[in-house]
Amino acid sequence: MDKTYDSPQAAVDDIGDGASLAVGGFGLCGNPMELITALHDKGVSGLSVVSNNCGVDDWGLGILLADKRIAKMTSSYVGENKEFARQFLTGELEVELTPQGTLAEKLRAGGCGIAAFYTLAGVGTQVADGGLPQKYNPDGSVAKASEPKETREIDGTTYVLENSITTDFGLVHALKGDTHGNLVFDRSARNFNPLAAMAGRVTIAQVEELVQPGELDPDSIHLPGVYVQRVVAVGKNTEKRIEKRTVQPREAYEAAREKLEA
Repeated sequence: MDKTYDSPQAAVDDIGDGASLAVGGFGLCGNPMELITALHDKGVSGLSVVSNNCGVDDWGLGILLADKRIAKMTSSYVGENKEFARQFLTGELEVELTPQGTLAEKLRAGGCGIAAFYTLAGVGTQVADGGLPQKYNPDGSVAKASEPKETREIDGTTYVLENSITTDFGLVHALKGDTHGNLVFDRSARNFNPLAAMAGRVTIAQVEELVQPGELDPDSIHLPGVYVQRVVAVGKNTEKRIEKRTVQPREAYEAAREKLEA
């Protein structure tokens, strides 16, 4: 039952060219950066990646993208990565854009053994009707577009059928984990990490704090170890970036506080 690995490099050692990955993270929050870096250093390419977004130009999945290691991205939000846009529009990258809630359910359902499901999201749009560009030619013409999806009327409402997602590997980041693979996530880092873990046939979790079985409160575990095959401790000092700072400058904050106190 001991699922621990000595290093991120050892944990990703059998991920090869052309593998499919489900990767946790929401913006720059909860990115399994040590695992991504180890995979980058390994030199694999031709990856098909499912993740809410593709990081930024120099962080998260963006470091794999920058070196053209990713052949296809399935995502819901890609607006913060200029290199992503460039590769997509020049035909270097295939992209399957998916509504965010649908993407989350595709991963969850895949992990639960559900082959497909009906949803309202995307009905009446190219998501359901087809024709959404997925890959361009270098001249800007569409090389590949999405196919129409099955729709069905249930109780007078039209739904679109979405196939679930499973991948060869899942890469996730957690606040705490035990050697059996039970995981606890920290606030927004919980977004998409449990779902990516569920979808991966072999899931690798990097954890800031590794504990022994029984040390985690069973009622506080967000993801049971049945979904996790490998665990690697990366420590609490792992770098965490803020995508966009929205706080006031210190001087403005102090002035506002003094005004309120007065």
